[in-house]
This record gives sequence, structure tokens and C-alpha cells, in this order.
Amino acid sequence: MLGAVETRSVSPVFVGRAGELTALTEALSRATAGEPQALLVGGEAGVGKTRLVEEFLDAARAAGAVVALGGCVELGADGLPFAPFATALRTLRRVLPAELAAAADGQEGELARLLPELGDPGGPDPSDEDATARLFELTVRLLERLAADRTLVLVLEDLHWADASTRHLLTYLLRTLHRGRVVVVATYRADDIHRRHPLRPLLAELDRMRTIRRIELARFTRAEVHRQLTGILAADPGPALAEEIFERSDGNAFFVEELAASRSCREGTGPLSDSLRDLLLVRVETLPEDAQRVARIVAEGGSTVEYGLLAATARLTEDDLIEALRAAVGANILLAVPDGDGYRFRHSLVREAVSDDLLPGERSRLNRRYAEALEADPGLVRPDERATRLATYWYHAHDPAKALPAVLDAAVATRKRHAHAERLRLLERAMELWDEAPAEVRAALRPVDYAESYPPCGCDPDTTPLSRLDLLAEAAVAARLCGERERALKIGKMALRLLDDEEEHDPLRAAWFWTEQARLQSTLGRGDGWAEIARAQELVKGLPPSAVHAVVLAGAAGWGMLRNPGPDSLAAAERAVEYARLVRAEATELNARLTLGTIMVAAGERDAGLAEMHAVRERTTALGHFHEAARAHINIVSALESLGRSAEAVALADAGIELARTRGLVDSTAWLRGNKAESLQSLGRWDEARAEAERLLASATSTKPRGSAHLRLAQIAADRGETATAARHLAEAAAVYGSRDPIPQYTLPLAATAVALAAAGGRLAEVRDRIATAAGTGFPPGTHRYGWPLVLAAATAEADARGLPAAEDGRADALAALRRCVRALATPAPVWAAHAVQVAEELARAEDRETSARWAEAVEAWTPLDRPHQLARARHRLADVLLAEGGRREEAAALLRQAHAVATALGARPLSEDTELLAARARLSLTAGDAPGAPARPGDGFGLTPRERDVLALVAAGRSNRQIAGELFISPKTASVHVSNILAKLGVSGRGEAAALAHRLHLLTTPD
Repeated sequence: MLGAVETRSVSPVFVGRAGELTALTEALSRATAGEPQALLVGGEAGVGKTRLVEEFLDAARAAGAVVALGGCVELGADGLPFAPFATALRTLRRVLPAELAAAADGQEGELARLLPELGDPGGPDPSDEDATARLFELTVRLLERLAADRTLVLVLEDLHWADASTRHLLTYLLRTLHRGRVVVVATYRADDIHRRHPLRPLLAELDRMRTIRRIELARFTRAEVHRQLTGILAADPGPALAEEIFERSDGNAFFVEELAASRSCREGTGPLSDSLRDLLLVRVETLPEDAQRVARIVAEGGSTVEYGLLAATARLTEDDLIEALRAAVGANILLAVPDGDGYRFRHSLVREAVSDDLLPGERSRLNRRYAEALEADPGLVRPDERATRLATYWYHAHDPAKALPAVLDAAVATRKRHAHAERLRLLERAMELWDEAPAEVRAALRPVDYAESYPPCGCDPDTTPLSRLDLLAEAAVAARLCGERERALKIGKMALRLLDDEEEHDPLRAAWFWTEQARLQSTLGRGDGWAEIARAQELVKGLPPSAVHAVVLAGAAGWGMLRNPGPDSLAAAERAVEYARLVRAEATELNARLTLGTIMVAAGERDAGLAEMHAVRERTTALGHFHEAARAHINIVSALESLGRSAEAVALADAGIELARTRGLVDSTAWLRGNKAESLQSLGRWDEARAEAERLLASATSTKPRGSAHLRLAQIAADRGETATAARHLAEAAAVYGSRDPIPQYTLPLAATAVALAAAGGRLAEVRDRIATAAGTGFPPGTHRYGWPLVLAAATAEADARGLPAAEDGRADALAALRRCVRALATPAPVWAAHAVQVAEELARAEDRETSARWAEAVEAWTPLDRPHQLARARHRLADVLLAEGGRREEAAALLRQAHAVATALGARPLSEDTELLAARARLSLTAGDAPGAPARPGDGFGLTPRERDVLALVAAGRSNRQIAGELFISPKTASVHVSNILAKLGVSGRGEAAALAHRLHLLTTPD
């Protein structure tokens, strides 16, 4: 009807912006070559962002790119979740119907949460915390598949209005888009980004990503304003007019247009007001009365108003409405939406000015008309927008009786789309309206319709009215799922206070809230959550079986599985399974069975525990509960590693990663990568383990998987002698895991790595402190996999430090602490039995009573276990003892060659140096076939002079430079030079590290 006037800008000439346009077109070229691009275009309102994007899109279309444009919608605090992405995907579906259908094949249900036209999204799983991340991952993969054979330009406008879900999806897209011919361009109004604006932290985060380019548009210069006016007026404006408009507009392109147009509208009748609002309203006020009225109605209807909805609200005859619209569109106040039948303001500033000019009663009346029209004919707007739009209209109509159920309906709709941030805002609005709504309206609301977050608490959901506690439960879960955990914690406290104040206490509801509080306390690092779980257990004690009871017991079992998988945790898991079966809560039952199987493996029931876990994996996969299926993979992989079955663990981890990846389970993929990296490290596939950990570090969206990646990288770096790198990663891991919730699977490996680094630096006191702490806290069942490496590292440090004067003080206590640790650790699999043998012999070495027979047992224990690094270390120690005992040089040479070959292949520099130095001291060749020669002098492997060996002996004895000078009759300065040379030759950074290395490599003794 009005297609001929669908113009976004009244300036016919594109002015300036050559550099910015070049940046955009260069990004298009790079994307066409297969490198995804992302650009953020910012600037104040009216500065020309839209016009720049229009020019770029024209160039992109001319180059054969497919363009998808989506704009954020201004609907106050409610927002339409994912609005720009939905609009862009709708365009792609129209332009590339077959291609989009093929790219979305098999995932239509999930993607329908963004684009309802793809099908029915189905009901959400309240316990599926990966649901939002899965939706994000599938969206990114969809775009990558669409851009595999064509260049795709995705433009998201007006980010300053973006809802939280849109911001989160955009962040995920920009962080994880690594392939495909895609250009993402997002625009935002810079002058709207105040200090507390939610877009501000996002922009700061994106600034740290090197793959994203920011473009900030400045105002026009005098020359550029002159060129713009010449295009608008189709004639030279003359110096006076150009200068006047430049001064009044201050170079803002939109204000230039308005001033030029308003000058014509006002026909020279006096000066314009200095008020910005008056400037923006001046052309609206020149419209006919009906056109002004329609403009006011459109301003209050949202960013875009559909023609049918506008007609029902305006209550004009069709002819009068068309004439009013023609006048507003002809004056460039309104635009007809290109891909629909609605209207919007040409510029949001004008819409804001018109909306602000409405009287309070007028605004409420217009919103009521919109709401009544939409209720009478729901088909006037898109189905995915209907609930949110209706809630917004009724809320701004100030009608609590209508607004409360409408807001709750909108919250349900956002829940189905996994837009939990918007759901939280709506639920908070519902709580605001709760007391204002009539009692009969509240009584008609039912939990079965609006409260899905927690299990039934014994009431009849069909007859019991919805309560404020139900709203608080929904809001608490929504806050947790959208990452606002502090808010979730506050909501939970509010609910518990409300429960305490009620005349009839509801123990089941209270227990559910305490269980939620426990989870939040642990996640936020405020504590381990046990006090809250214990309170929940106390509340349900003695009550009949219920879904809440099962959830509480499952929570207690899960807590124990991570921190103390003993008899109490096993009993809690068994009761959780029993109760869940009684009340037919299969999701809770499967969760508890997986926990039960994990605890059984830790308790020594290996086969039965693994069978239970595999059964859960198969059942959850069959039911389509992929989040729980992925968790089953994670736990089974971890259990296999705890039993030393690392090759099986890697294979199952790969299967789990494929499941998680295809289902968009981002966090599950991260945990599986971390577990796989651990098993690869055990197998001696260190390069693969490091690559997996680095991939995890780059892709993980939550902190604990990133901590796992840092820990793995620290361990590999420590084994390779890269102490600075190891220390950096260890500090990052320690910062993630904190100290308020000491979970053994984190604290013990952290301690083991810290012990290895301290030993390498000669800091034996730190080693002993770590072991004293571990011996004091003990090793819960199932933590042997973390305890044995810690004890082995400490025992090796004590043995290497034998003979150091500083090591003798406190040695007896340190060795006693180590033996207490050994007695607390189980050996449920051959790999841990091998650890026990090696620890025993390291302790014997620390007391100068090691034997070749016991080291031969260690070599024999490690040989069949596919643990190359540990086997190589045992072979090195056996070779050392054989040489010390005299004879059997050929056998020692063979052991050293084997150990050196493994150390070289792994890149384990400390072990490689140990074998090389031992071979050099004993005049043994590390090349097969060479005959052994006479023993070498100590220190030959590092090129130390006789004088430097003397100085090193005194350094190892703890002497200062001045004391060394006195004993050797040299100056302190000369002693300092010798010490510096020794540190450089040994490749160490300090005197303690030099002393430790000297004793470890026997540099201070001469072989017999």
C-alpha cells in the first residue's frame, strides 16, 4: 500500500564515513574467505549508525551475500526475548527455506524456542541447567552450517534495548563462532549506555576479545554537514544556513535532517526552541490531527505496531486511518515495515519524544485499548510475541486484575524459550502486582499452570490457589538459571522468612528452599552448603515419601559424593532412589541412581557401581534426558580413571563429547574434555592432554571447568620442568576453587602440584606443610586417585632432599605424617598398588635404606599399566640403586635408555636430565650398543669446574656468600660470581633449587 515510501533516511547522499565503511567491507572480504568477523558500531542517537549499515548492506548484497537484519525491541523492562535473533532467523527462513530446514534438521524443537515457525518447542525441563547453553550452541552451529557455502551478514540493531537473553546469546555467538563465512554487525546507542546500563559490562567483555572490532561514529564536521544539506535540499544551502544548522545540530546527522525539514515545515515562522523535545516534535505537530493521533498511538504500542492492531486501537474508519498513515509516512515520521504490515517511527528519538509528550491518563488509556484489542483478536500479533505484549499493555494500563495473570502467562512463555532473565523480570513484576490484584483473581490462579520449578508439596494443584511462595520458587530458579545467583539467594531467604512467619509451617516447601540455598552457597563459594542440606533433611524427617523428600535426599547424596562418599552418603542415595520410585519422580530417581553408582565405585563396589551408572546412561539416553545422559558419561569416565582404566575413559569421553556437542550441552562438553585430558595425561599422551585442556580453556563458559583446565596445564608443565608456566596455571586454578568449599577432587590435586613445584624450588618446608594439612584432614573414600600422587610427590621430595642440612630438622615428623597418609589410602586397583610400592621405596630412600629388589618390584608393578612416566621414573631409580650397589651395569644402562627415551618423548625435562646426569656420572651410554666406560666425575653433565663444585657443596649446606668466601679464602664478590655461574649452568632460579638439584642428581658425591 505504501511501499513507495519505505525510506529509512531522508538524506539522499551518503556523507563521510569512508573509513568506517571500508572497515565493514574489509570484514566482508575476510568472512568471504572463511574467517568469521564481528563488529560493534556505536554512536549517539541520530549520528548515522543506521545509514552506515544501510550502505554496507547494499554493498554486501551486491557482492552476493545473504543479509539478515534483526532489531532489538523497546518494551520497557519486559523485553521480547531473543527478538533480533528471531527476526533475523525468520528472514533466513524466508530467503533460504530449504537450506535452513536442512541446517536445523533434528533440532527443530530446540531451535523453535528462537523461531516458533520451526515447530513446537515442548515443555522445558526445570532441572536442565544446560538448556539455555544448549539453545545457544545449536544457534551458533545453525549459522555456521548456513554460512558454509555462502557469505552471511547478520545485523543486530539497537543493542541498548536488548533483553538479557539476547545479550547472553550474542556474547556466546561472538565467543564461539570459529568457522563459516559470517559477518556479525551489532549497533548500539552510545549515549544511552550509562554506568549501570546492562550493556556496559558486555561491551567491556567484548573489548577484551581480539576478534571483535569496535567502530565509534563521530559527529559530522562543518564540511560534511554542508554536503548533507546540499543532498537534502538538492541545492547549495549557502554559508549562513549551513553554519546555522551546523551550530544547532552540533554535527548530529539526524538533527541536521530535522532542522532542514522543520525549516520548511515552519515556513520561516520564528526561531526554533532550544529544547530537544520541541525540535523532535515540531514536524509531528504540523501533521493533520488524525495523523498526530495515530503517531501518538504508534509511539505507545512498541517499536513496531501491526496494522490490524493499530486499526483496532485507533478506532478510525479505514479510509481515515489510511489517510493519517499516508500523511505520517509522507512526512518521514513513520515507516511501513518492509517485511510485514506494520509501522514504526523512522527514528527512535522521535518516538521517545512523542511518547514522553503523552499525558499520564492518555498513556494508560492507550495501553488498555491495545490490551483489549489483543485479547479480542490474539491473531493481531505473532504468537511468540503475544503473551509478552499483552502483559506489557495491561501492566502499563495500571489494571492489576488483568495484569497479574497476563504477566504470569508471559513468564510461562519465556520459560519455554529458556529466556530465564526475562522470566525473572516478569515474575518480579508479578510479585509487585500480587497485593494489588483482587483476592478473587489470585484465588483463580493455579500452581499447575504457573509453578513448575519445584515438586508438588502434598497439595492438590488443581484446587489449591497459587501462592506467593510459588512465585518466589519460580523466581529463585529463574534467577539461578540466568546467572543471577545473588538474586536467587536473596529470593530464597525472603521465602524462608515468609515460611517462618506463617501460622502453619510448611516443612516440605521450606526443605525445598533450603536445598536450593545449599546449591547456591556452594556455587557462590560462600560455604559447602552442608548446613542448609542438614536443615532440609531435618525438616522432611518422619514425613511420608514425597517428591521434595526425594530431592532433599538426592541433594544430600550429591553433596557427599563430592566431599565424603562414605556410608551416610550411600544411605542417602539409596533412600533418594527409593523415595523417587515411590512417588514416580523418574528424573530425580535417575539423578540419585547415578550418584549412588558413583558412590558405590568409590566405596569399592566397582562392578555393581559401574553397572548402575551405565544403566542410568542408557535410560536417560532412551528418554531423551540428554543433560542427565551427559552427566552419566562424565561420572563414568571419572570412575574409570579412578580405577586406572584410562584408555576406556578416553573412549567413553569421546562418545560423551559427541553426545553433548550434538545436543548443545556446553557445560557437559567442558567437563568431559577436562576428564578426557586427565586420562590422556595418565596415559602419557601429554601433547594431546594439553591440547584438550587448552581447548577447554578457550570454550568453557563456567569457572570450574576452566579451573580444571588450568590444573591440568599446571601438572603437565610441572612434569616438563616449566615451573613458571606451572605456577601461573596453578594460581589460576587455586583462584577458581577457593577455600570455603574444600572438595577433595580439587584440593588434593592442587596440593600435589604445589608440592611438585615447591620441591623443584627447594622449598621443603612448604612440602611438609602441605602434607601435614592433608594428613590432618584425611582422605575420604574414593579419593585415593588424588591422594597417592600427592603422597608420592612429597615422599620423592623428602628422598631427594636427603643430606641437606636444612632437611634434617623435622624429617622424622614429616616421614611420620607421610606414613599416616599411606595408611589412610586404599589400593583398589593395580595402578594404586603400584603407587603404594613406589611411595614405600621413596620413603626408604629418604632414610637411606632403599634396595634394588624393592625398586624392581615397583618397575614390575608399573610395567603392564600403560603409565609411561611413572614407569620411567621407577626405572631411573632402579638403575641408580643398581649402580650404587655395584655391578649390573648393563642392566642399569638398559633401564636408563628406556627411561630416557620415554622422558624425551614426553618432554619431561627433569626426568630426562636425571637420566642423562646419572648416565654421565656412571660413564654409561644412552645409545644402545655402546659399551659402558669408567665413571665420570660428578658435575660433568653441567660443565661445573672443580671450584664451582666446591661452592655448590657449601650452597647445599646452607652457607651464605660471605661464609663461602671465608671457608674458601676468596672474596664475597668472587663467591657471588661463582654462585651466579652455578645457577646459570644448572638452569635454576635460586639457591634452594640448586641445593635440591645437587642432592637429587648426586652432584656432590663421587661414585665408588
